[in-house]
Amino acid sequence: EVQLVESGGGLVQAGGSLRLSCAASGFSFDDYAIGWFRQAPGKEREGVACISSSDISTDYADSVKGRFTISRDYDKNTVYLQMSSMKPEDTAVYYCIARWGLCGTVLMQPAMTDYWGQGTQVTVSS
Repeated sequence: EVQLVESGGGLVQAGGSLRLSCAASGFSFDDYAIGWFRQAPGKEREGVACISSSDISTDYADSVKGRFTISRDYDKNTVYLQMSSMKPEDTAVYYCIARWGLCGTVLMQPAMTDYWGQGTQVTVSS
């Protein structure tokens, strides 16, 4: 059974930091790009960050460049999203996704994903 289990969400003040984790199982982690989407109430789903298989490339939404960093631990089959200098507009449910191979344009085309996690809530207070 494929599983993507997010953790690390919570409440943080503006300017603060959080680290999200996505623990993957049930598929060949090394062969998949892993990324993050987010969705705020009343807004469309937004691609946030992605890291390709074998760490060939990373991709970030313009709104988070310079503030968020995505990384992966192949021993733990886990991907991390380190979020810094957070803003109230970062408030959303964050979803972990997986897509075979490279990130490509997955951040712009969520239909290209193969698997989704259940999401974790992140709230940034002003």
